[in-house]
Amino acid sequence: MRISDLDTPAIIIDLDQMERNLTKVADYARQHNLRLRPHTKTHKIPALGRRQVELGAVGLSVAKSTEAEVMLKSGTPDILVAYPVVGAKKLARLTEVARKANVTVSLDSLAAAKPLSDAAVAAGVEIGILTEMDVGLHRVGVQPGDDTLALVQSVAALPGLKWRGIAFYPGHIKDFSEQGKADVAALGKALTSTVALLRSHGFNPEIVSGGSTPLLWVSHLIPEVNEIRPGTYIFNDRNTILSGACSRDECAATILTTVVSVAPWRFIIDGGSKTFSSDRLSGSNEVTFGEILEAPGARFHKMNEEHGFIELAGDNAKLSVGDRVRVLPNHICVAMNLHEQVYGIRGDEVVETWTVEGRGKLQ
Repeated sequence: MRISDLDTPAIIIDLDQMERNLTKVADYARQHNLRLRPHTKTHKIPALGRRQVELGAVGLSVAKSTEAEVMLKSGTPDILVAYPVVGAKKLARLTEVARKANVTVSLDSLAAAKPLSDAAVAAGVEIGILTEMDVGLHRVGVQPGDDTLALVQSVAALPGLKWRGIAFYPGHIKDFSEQGKADVAALGKALTSTVALLRSHGFNPEIVSGGSTPLLWVSHLIPEVNEIRPGTYIFNDRNTILSGACSRDECAATILTTVVSVAPWRFIIDGGSKTFSSDRLSGSNEVTFGEILEAPGARFHKMNEEHGFIELAGDNAKLSVGDRVRVLPNHICVAMNLHEQVYGIRGDEVVETWTVEGRGKLQ
């Protein structure tokens, strides 16, 4: 099957570029002696998780227990649920996963750890724990220093759990600009002092897990970090370009759409909010949702559920109803969650069709 045979809208993945991305990061982690544990939030496909493990990843990261169930199909020996698991049904699913693979959970409270401990003991399994530290995003995590030590002391005393180390997510650092460098330095200082404090009290972290795709290539410069959890790098997107973590040529995923209406000042594509993420460009007030590769300068500025509004510029007026255009999205991870299937291509040939098995796994 050729790309021209696909119905639209459809996510298409350049397999050659995707494989280069995977190999590049695997080589980087190996070179710097970093444990690579990719976050599967981006691709949500067990076959791609398997490929990451084959290239040397120590395991995979997920956010929900239902995602962990899906990623068991990848054959990964180790799963990190990088999100507090709260609720009896979620805990029941998680302990079943722990019968089939090593499971670790990152959390930031005794209130989340105690029910997890009870569930692990009742199921006769052991769950690893990474205590989550807030390094500036102010999303989840306790403060570095004494608060982290207190949480580690509490969690380490619970049966059915094995404290393995600390986790953090520097999502507030979007690039390695001068401000980004200052923020990374502050992050390193917090990690160094906290790890030293933990060791002075007899807690030596096996794992210090953190990082992100925007900071991917400077992960080795952050003191104490020995595990990284990038996700977007497998495909990359416009925001990854803006962060400086990739070039446009390193973006493997685009969304193929069809022009369904044309006027002198605009055209409409058959993809809107049910097809694309509503995330805007990082650090920008501009309202856009993707770059139209066949229409340089055109502005994808508005979406309804089924309509993408593209404001024309220059020679873009030559587009006609029925023409196909590819869109490089601002944020590929959310877009993947909206599509049931995606298509791997080499040149003009569609050589893979994958079901996005992890989509919609919210529990």
